Amino acid sequence: METKIKKVLLVINPISGDTEKRPIIDMVSDFLHSGTELKVHETTGKNDIKKIRSALEAFRPDRILVAGGDGTIKVAAEACEGKGITIGILPAGSANGLATDLELPMDHENALVAALGSKIVKMDALRIGNSIGLHISDLGINAELIKKYSESSMRGHFGYFLSSIPTLVNTESPYDFTIHANGSTKEIEAVMVAFANSKKFGTGALVNPDGKIDDGKFEVLIFKKLDVVEIYKMLKGNIEMDSDFVEVIQTTDVRVTTARPVCFQIDGEPFGTRTEVSVSIIPNFTQIAIGL
Repeated sequence: METKIKKVLLVINPISGDTEKRPIIDMVSDFLHSGTELKVHETTGKNDIKKIRSALEAFRPDRILVAGGDGTIKVAAEACEGKGITIGILPAGSANGLATDLELPMDHENALVAALGSKIVKMDALRIGNSIGLHISDLGINAELIKKYSESSMRGHFGYFLSSIPTLVNTESPYDFTIHANGSTKEIEAVMVAFANSKKFGTGALVNPDGKIDDGKFEVLIFKKLDVVEIYKMLKGNIEMDSDFVEVIQTTDVRVTTARPVCFQIDGEPFGTRTEVSVSIIPNFTQIAIGL
């Protein structure tokens, strides 16, 4: 751990991953030396960005640790915008796509060592309306699945799979999308349009092999078809990136419109339904600790 880290703010999502977070708090407290002050902040799902910003301004930490999934990391990064604070990740969500992409340890002890280390990566973000996304956001069937999953009591990958079954049976997809990017317009029928600043969904499925978190670009992934077998393959990480199944557009900004409202999600969190979504890249938006 860097000696210059004198104050650590630990942001905990108490319900992420459906696991008890007290052991994480105790582990961080025991790991920090006596000269480092620790403050714990629990998210509530209401006004979390504003509350974390207030905690940052009052406590002025040298490092912020996030114990949660991709949605919690997104909220913390948004709260840290413009403050130059490095974020350390303690993977504790039902799915941890960003941590997987960054090849961070999944066990909390080694993750903590990396989270307090001096090796830093700067990563881009996606500006999506008044919000930001660090990982993967989408319109369509996956957002429908996430909405149903968030409304259920089941957690983990298996819970996600079980909650997907009624959604797949009752989905209104495919949808008619109009996509404006790189000076051209495309009208296409698809089950999902994703905006990817990362390689993998939170389930670990590799959906964007060419994705890079720091190249000043992002990928628009147009999934043309997605049946039950393909959903299962996606959850297992065995998706096939053939042109009959998915089309990829690399860009710095895009506007997508639909004739009727479609479910939308950002970094694994449901964001209602939309008939229009505009996305643009924000280079070097945040910095993440990835090791010693």
